[in-house]
Amino acid sequence: MKIIGFVYYNGESTMLLKGDSCMLNGRKPMFVPDWTSELCVTPCIVLRVSRLGKEIEARFADRYFDAVAPGADFAALDLLRAAREKGGSWTQAIGFDFSLAIGEFAPVPTPSLKGKEFNGTEMLMTPEEAIAEASRWMTIRQGDLIYIQARQEPRRVEKEEIIRVETDGQEKLYCKIK
Repeated sequence: MKIIGFVYYNGESTMLLKGDSCMLNGRKPMFVPDWTSELCVTPCIVLRVSRLGKEIEARFADRYFDAVAPGADFAALDLLRAAREKGGSWTQAIGFDFSLAIGEFAPVPTPSLKGKEFNGTEMLMTPEEAIAEASRWMTIRQGDLIYIQARQEPRRVEKEEIIRVETDGQEKLYCKIK
């Protein structure tokens, strides 16, 4: 399983990969790593890929995912800044264990997803654009996850903060920062 992300940082979007150990599910807490002084979060949506595909055109991409969930993408912003300044890898800053909280999946279509908007928040791109872009570079397979960040800068999180997302009137994501 691959986790493919489209992230927004300093006005730019880029595609990246995360390992499966980054997933945080089931109302488990997010523990702030002791090696960062600036843990930040950006809201996102997570698509569940439902079939194999390569070089998929955006107009056909809706056939390649069957569910969507709210997510919270965590990053160590201090490490990310240092990596960007040195032209280095972002892996340590964004790919650490439990750095992607994933809420409850809802089948598509869902009223909370409309084009580039999810629950009224503007995402970097539509799910169809994300599927097309990801499949341009690599084969996507059933069970892969693709997450798309909101078009906003990350915000710092503090210990004991609770991140909660409701969609269609029901709580779909709950994550306490410890």
